[in-house]
Amino acid sequence: MTFVPSSTSSTAGRLTPHLVRSAAVAALGSLLFGFDTAVISGTTDALRIHFALDSNQLGLTVAGALVGTIFGALFAGPPAERYGRRPVLVVLAVLYIISGAGCAVAWDWPSLLIARFIGGLGIGAASVVAPMYIAEISPAALRGRLVALSQFNVVLGILLAYFSNVVIAAAIGGPDTSAWRWMLGIAAVPAVGFFLAALRIPESPRWLVKQHRRGEAAAILRTLGNDDPDALVREIAESLHEASVSTSEPLLQRKYRKPILFAVMVASFNQLAGINALIYYTADIFRMAGAERTSALLQSVIIGFTNLVFTMIAMTVIDRFGRKRLLLVGAVGLAACLGLTAWAFHTGGGVLVLASLIGYIAFFAFSQGSVIWVYISEIFPNRVRARGQALGSFTHWFWAAVVSWTFPVVAERSGTAAFAFFAVMMVLQFVLVLLFLPETKGISLEQIQRRLGIE
Repeated sequence: MTFVPSSTSSTAGRLTPHLVRSAAVAALGSLLFGFDTAVISGTTDALRIHFALDSNQLGLTVAGALVGTIFGALFAGPPAERYGRRPVLVVLAVLYIISGAGCAVAWDWPSLLIARFIGGLGIGAASVVAPMYIAEISPAALRGRLVALSQFNVVLGILLAYFSNVVIAAAIGGPDTSAWRWMLGIAAVPAVGFFLAALRIPESPRWLVKQHRRGEAAAILRTLGNDDPDALVREIAESLHEASVSTSEPLLQRKYRKPILFAVMVASFNQLAGINALIYYTADIFRMAGAERTSALLQSVIIGFTNLVFTMIAMTVIDRFGRKRLLLVGAVGLAACLGLTAWAFHTGGGVLVLASLIGYIAFFAFSQGSVIWVYISEIFPNRVRARGQALGSFTHWFWAAVVSWTFPVVAERSGTAAFAFFAVMMVLQFVLVLLFLPETKGISLEQIQRRLGIE
């Protein structure tokens, strides 16, 4: 199913400094999301030693943040609807600050779990609010690239976390030192910058229309590069059915079945690709394949750099190539690389593991990683977008928690089985995307709503 972009003026727009600045600030929440996600990979050895953890407890420590992300994703929607997108972004920055400081001073295992849970609340909420905010301020022709900026910042945060781990490990020492406190705690520094910057961005114009503040919405849309803001405000208002439909309309009803199913599909396969197993346990995976600790940390940086490069490539083509085609190409490449990784573990690991995982992260960044938040932020109507985004994020983080908690236990028994399972999931994704997923590139959010048959 492919939607044909409209040429109406309300969908046109320009890339203005104000638009870039606003999108970039919102995406800082995603940078911290990526940093916090990946930084734990450099501390797993130290946490095992310091808190005397077995594999199940280590899995719980890593997944502790992911449990927080589930709650953050579930409960971010209502405050974003009631108070606006910008105030919620400010609160997220505070959660990141508390989490970073709490991890740095954790005095026992439960206190570390609590600090990571708080950080998870911020990550889960950021995965809802940051891409939603960027989608709502972006002209249709630029929306894919600008929402993908959120994913770019996620992978930039991942790379910075890997690099930070290498630098701190070199400066302070091995797993029996306090290096892990610095690795986890340093995230509080950029969180302060995010807090200050979030105070200065405009509110979402689509949220303002919901509040019947059309004049403010039109003024913001003009500064954000929309060529006919008054026409777009009218289109947004019509899509909301302001005269007859409550903005508290429930999401879980028959007329929203298509966007719900598409969001659950995209979010589920994003994690069933095994990405968080790789991100959270990068150094462990390379050690399982025979690498020394220092070498494993450096190989993590290579993975993070590859992730960043291919995310940048995807950002340049997503509005031209399309969301569906990226997912199809990615599914083929991911299945092949995961199958190769499984074979490498079966035959003894070595250099083949690094090569196959570099290929894996390249295909993931080019497809799944760049598409998920763009697509989920596009397919829900204005009046239920926050709740739809929350549903997609909840699904994503639910599977992330399952994969991250169980991976060290499963991989301890058979790395081959773990990666073979992920490969099979990518084959299944290819079939379902090919048969069912609609394309959304270059179409206004309101037009997507109409073409999904939602009135």
